[in-house]
Amino acid sequence: MAPLCACCGTPFEIEVEPGSLCGAWLRAPPAFGRARAVVLYKNVGRDLVLAFKMADRTWIVPSLGAWMARAGREVLPDADIIAPVPLFRWRLLARRFNQSVLLGAALSRDADAVWMPDLLQRARATKSQARFSANARGAFRLCKQHSGAIVGKSIVLVDDVITTGATVDACVRALLKDGARSVDVLTLARTLDRSA
Repeated sequence: MAPLCACCGTPFEIEVEPGSLCGAWLRAPPAFGRARAVVLYKNVGRDLVLAFKMADRTWIVPSLGAWMARAGREVLPDADIIAPVPLFRWRLLARRFNQSVLLGAALSRDADAVWMPDLLQRARATKSQARFSANARGAFRLCKQHSGAIVGKSIVLVDDVITTGATVDACVRALLKDGARSVDVLTLARTLDRSA
């Protein structure tokens, strides 16, 4: 909810002009167009994400999807495609589900965009919270069966948490490289400190 950074959605503590950008993104502009999140990744927001992601509380997904739709009301109308951030196969086997897929599926039920759960694949494992952009760089690629399907399309990329932004940045760059017109990001939670 406003006031917030027009690009990354970071809340401002004071009133600002609509369209204002925060200092962090002015210093290092992201590859994505806009990012929006439901909650901050601290206190109750952190507990909510961890209960869903690590304690298998998947029954809350319909509510989380509805909250994400509300938080993404600026980016969803422009979307042609909604796609999740993929997990590396070993992490998917260990966790048994990809939280971004569950969130994206719930979110896409009432959207006009096409749901593509297999749009991207993780080509190699990365640390669970990518602290350096080099860790995630080149870790994602478009699945071959979707080659050409995203040319000129607007995509909303779904993830559970945005911390440093390195993971979504790597995904966005892969999508733009393969012809996407624009990529926005919608997450359940976000940190305020990009170095977190």
